[in-house]
Amino acid sequence: MSAPRKPLIVALALTIGLAAFHRFGRPIWTPVYYGLVGKRTVDGVVATLGPGARERLAPYLERASVQETPERVTLIAIKDESRLEVWVGPESSPTFVRAYAIARQSGTGGPKLREGDGQVPEGVYRIESLNPNSSYHLSMRVNFPNAFDLARAAEEGRSEPGSDIFIHGKDVSIGCLAMGDEVIEELFVLAADVGVERMSLLIAPSDPRHAPLEPRGPAWVAGLYATLTRAISRYPRPPESP
Repeated sequence: MSAPRKPLIVALALTIGLAAFHRFGRPIWTPVYYGLVGKRTVDGVVATLGPGARERLAPYLERASVQETPERVTLIAIKDESRLEVWVGPESSPTFVRAYAIARQSGTGGPKLREGDGQVPEGVYRIESLNPNSSYHLSMRVNFPNAFDLARAAEEGRSEPGSDIFIHGKDVSIGCLAMGDEVIEELFVLAADVGVERMSLLIAPSDPRHAPLEPRGPAWVAGLYATLTRAISRYPRPPESP
C-alpha cells in the first residue's frame, strides 16, 4: 500500500466509526451532551417544538372534525404493517386522525418474553411518562411490563421479562417503536396537550380487523390475542396508509 493512501484510509475509517457511534452509541454520548448543555423539560420542549408539531398535525385534526383538545387518544400499532394509528375520542365513538409509518422496529410477531430478546411487546398498554432528554430525540415511555406481563412471567419463572420500552424518535430500535424525529415531536406534543393519563396503546402482531390473529408461543397468547382483537375491533379499519 502506498504511503499517500494510508491517511485517506485512516480518515475514512474514522469517519465511518464516528458516524456509527453517532447513530448507535446514543445511550453513551447523549447523557454527556445533556450534561454539558443542560437538560430539557417537557414544558420547554412543548414551548419550542409545539407550534411546529401542532401545525403539522392540524390538517389531520381538521379533516377529522376535531376542534378542541381531544379528551382521549388511542394509539394502535400493527407490527407486520409497521403502522401506528392515532385515534381520538371515547371507545364508544372513536375518530380516526391519521396513520404513521413506524420507521424502525425489531423482532417478529409474538409478545416480548425476556430482557434482550429484541421483541416489541404486544398487549394493552398506556403511556406512562414523557422523556424530553431521550437518547433518541424525544420519547414516550410505555408501561411494559404491565400487570398481565408480570403475572405471566411469574407463572413461567421468568425473572427478567424486559423493561424500558418506548415510542421514540430516530430510526434505531431494539424492542421499541422508532418513529423518526418529526413524528415523535407530534406525538410527544399531543401527549403533553392531552395528558399521558388519557393515552392508551394497543400493540398487535397483525391487524385483527383484516384477519384473525394467529397465536404463537405460550398457551396464554391465545387469550391475549382475543383481548387485543376485542379492543382493536372497536376502531374501524381506516382507509389511509401511512
